[in-house]
Amino acid sequence: MALKIIDDCITCDVCVPECPNEAIAAGGDIFVIDAGKCTECEGHYDTPQCKEVCPVDAIVPLAA
Repeated sequence: MALKIIDDCITCDVCVPECPNEAIAAGGDIFVIDAGKCTECEGHYDTPQCKEVCPVDAIVPLAA
């Protein structure tokens, strides 16, 4: 499964360096997650690191 960033994103940039797969990039008004690269940090961490650091909870499952 993958994650996505919703419109609540404040483009603070804290999630970008946390992604071990380099799946997060600037995309217009908010950051975006490349679903093809996102593994929810599986194999690297127990929990998705971008979600851990996001100050506004703008990162949700792709299906949401």
